[in-house]
Amino acid sequence: MVCNERVPALDEDLKKTLGPATAKVLAEQLGLHTALDLLHHYPRRYAERGELTSLADLGDQLDEHVTVVAQVADARVHTFNGGRGRRLEVTITDGYGRLQLVFFGSGVHKPHKDLLPGSRAMFAGKVGRFNQRLQLSHPAYELLGADAGASAVDAFANQLIPIYPACAKLESWKIAKAVDAVLPSAQEAADPLPPALREGRGLLTLPEALLKVHRPRTKADVAQARDRLKWDEAFVLQVALARRRHADSQLPAVPRRPAPGGLLDAFDARLPFTLTEGQQAVSREIFDDLATEHPMHRLLQGEVGSGKTLVALRAMLAVVDAGGQAAMLAPTEVLAQQHHRSITEMMGELAEGGMLGGSDLGTKVVLLTGSMGAPARRQALLDLVTGEAGIVIGTHALIEDKVQFHDLGLVVVDEQHRFGVEQRDALRSKGRQPPHLLVMTATPIPRTVAMTVFGDLETSVLDQLPAGRSPIATHVVPAKDKPHFLTRAWERVREEVEKGHQAYVVCPRIGDEEDDKKAAKAAGSPEDEAEKRPPLAVLETAEKLRTGPLAGLAVEVLHGRMDPADKDDAMRRFAAGEVQVLVATTVIEVGVNVPNSTVMVIMDADRFGVSQLHQLRGRVGRGSAPGLCLLVSEMPEASPARARLAAVAATLDGFELSRIDLEQRREGDVLGQAQSGVRSSLRMLAVIEDEEIIAQAREEAARTVAADPELEHLPALRTALDALLDEEREQYLEKG
Repeated sequence: MVCNERVPALDEDLKKTLGPATAKVLAEQLGLHTALDLLHHYPRRYAERGELTSLADLGDQLDEHVTVVAQVADARVHTFNGGRGRRLEVTITDGYGRLQLVFFGSGVHKPHKDLLPGSRAMFAGKVGRFNQRLQLSHPAYELLGADAGASAVDAFANQLIPIYPACAKLESWKIAKAVDAVLPSAQEAADPLPPALREGRGLLTLPEALLKVHRPRTKADVAQARDRLKWDEAFVLQVALARRRHADSQLPAVPRRPAPGGLLDAFDARLPFTLTEGQQAVSREIFDDLATEHPMHRLLQGEVGSGKTLVALRAMLAVVDAGGQAAMLAPTEVLAQQHHRSITEMMGELAEGGMLGGSDLGTKVVLLTGSMGAPARRQALLDLVTGEAGIVIGTHALIEDKVQFHDLGLVVVDEQHRFGVEQRDALRSKGRQPPHLLVMTATPIPRTVAMTVFGDLETSVLDQLPAGRSPIATHVVPAKDKPHFLTRAWERVREEVEKGHQAYVVCPRIGDEEDDKKAAKAAGSPEDEAEKRPPLAVLETAEKLRTGPLAGLAVEVLHGRMDPADKDDAMRRFAAGEVQVLVATTVIEVGVNVPNSTVMVIMDADRFGVSQLHQLRGRVGRGSAPGLCLLVSEMPEASPARARLAAVAATLDGFELSRIDLEQRREGDVLGQAQSGVRSSLRMLAVIEDEEIIAQAREEAARTVAADPELEHLPALRTALDALLDEEREQYLEKG
């Protein structure tokens, strides 16, 4: 590695400073190409050399980092491998004990020249043991002159050693040397924070923060640097989102105000229940947005079963009242069909506009999926382009070019995380003017994640369950430790069916030939081992239940590789009560609403995420009878997987579970990595721990953008924004 006195430019390729070999590894393994990239590759922690340790006390500190001051008693080079290998053994003493130091290979020359008998030095390293003797292997050291005082000793002993995220080809200490080579260029780093913000919050300048994070003298230096760098990440991202909100506020949209005495009023009059206070409040927020001349961009999140679909339907009816059309985009055919079935049932004759027996106030509600027959598809497309259909519910089929609307006024995206950016944008582009957008998610999102991932959307939260919803009891079933618990689980399923209720059994995989090949490749476990565990696949499980513990019951299957007509038929018969036990994959995770289902058994529950388990159990207890969810696992009681299951069993609070889920995942997963296609831009900021910084950064960003939307007076911020928003991420933020 080449290190020179020249100060490299921040955008300069690292080859010029570090040489091609090191630069190649940094680029290929860590994605670092320029001096600025390397300056933003922060230490993940700091090792402390610690207090000075007496050699006599080292036996108690095996595998710990220590610092000692001692005198060299002896130094000898030994050769091995026929003289090709060299080993330097140095014996040191502090008057109370003795210790061996060892250096190998090319690391022998300098210490052999420095560590002469009688010389005094400080040594730091990890205590190891070889041939029953304590030793330090390749310790760091600093020679002390005869006049070295206590302050020099303290400075060395208390030094913080940065430990960098490294890779097999480049250890942390080599990265530290690379950082040393570019660290002088930190002085040229343009500061993205407006001076008033930085000074008002007592934050370091960016050059100071970079110097202190890489080469801190004290722990206070580290804390100050991290605070500043977290602010950079939070503020620049929030400015990006604030600029999107500002740009959206400038777009034109057709105001959609519901007509008094129209379709919405007629629908409300049909409802056999009163809306919850939460549903009423969220509906008011949505109607206020729909009445403006700029497109609504709102995120509707809520607990499982809180009535999001009803709120979305009322918004769609309001738009139809105002002469527009509404489209609901669902991630799967099963969910699209379920939404279509439940919405037409809720609307009754109001969903039969223009049809015999339909209401004069009604409209057509059509379904559009990829598996529809040609005649039904042609009719649906005709109903959309003529405006006959006020509401369309569909899958990705809605996005195709041939789908045209008469006047698209509202797009509702259900379970938004299932869709890519381009898919949502393709549907929104079908309006004459930008349509209003309502994004729904049944996965509760912590406040900071909502501000970070959906910061360009206004957020509405439904956290109140409708009256009459029953509680769901959740229990972990340790199938391996206590097999009789699993036997009891199937007895509980039978008991519920005998009361006239229905059950779900959920499995992680399908179990057909294609699925089995994938599973075998992933598992790599012997067949006889697989035979010992409870069945994990839908097809195998269904067969074993039919001939075993649930013999005599009507057991059917549902999974994603079934023919669409068969899927719809299975779901329809289950909803009608003809099927008593439905063995399914997670295709039933969202939107499926069968109030008579009271029990769910989730096989190999440890294979699912926390939020996913919460979603799944939300399919039971949707009627007046209490719900029961049984989480079957073979994992040992002390394992992290069982701890996750215990957390799900302990609370029905989806927001609390979402925090647990988030803490167990990488930040990049949370920040839309799958949709943006780029690595998370957050290196310092933790979306759960740094809630206060994110909230404050959002307020500061809104003020900054309101005063200077184009950031004309903040060129360094504009540069930082451009660096964050590469082309792909720009699309993610613009189209999200």
